[in-house]
Amino acid sequence: MEISFPFATQNDLPKIVQIYNQAVPTRQSTADLEPVTVADRQAWFDSHNQQHRPLWLIKADGNTVGWISLADFYGRIAYDHTVEISIYLDTDYRGHHLGTQALKFVESQTGNFEIKTILAYVFGHNHPSQKLFKQFNYEQWAFLPEIAEMDGINRDLVILGKKF
Repeated sequence: MEISFPFATQNDLPKIVQIYNQAVPTRQSTADLEPVTVADRQAWFDSHNQQHRPLWLIKADGNTVGWISLADFYGRIAYDHTVEISIYLDTDYRGHHLGTQALKFVESQTGNFEIKTILAYVFGHNHPSQKLFKQFNYEQWAFLPEIAEMDGINRDLVILGKKF
């Protein structure tokens, strides 16, 4: 399988939303409780750019099978070198080590975007994502107990971080 990571374009937003919406009912990786629309995600998409806050596709043999976002952390200039990472994979491509390849790719790009710190927000019950980040030496920097309620269940949020 040939993997590539091109920058996302406006035409890719429907596929990005489709992949994101696959995660909503799992309650594993997003706090959205209902599917989102392309219009809902337009401002988020527009906050990304190829010079500072990239949004990449994950392509396998030319097909879009996921995406990676590096987004602003907290929206204040003092945090300009810190990003929040999001990685979402199409359900048919989970378990194929694409998350590992995606993180390797992101780490190879940090210098191009003057990134000094990456933060990952991961639910406490999302053990596969925690395991992935910990394999890359991300450390738990914060634990926020029971701050998300999903389907009547209070869920923890773990913040994992790594310096570059």
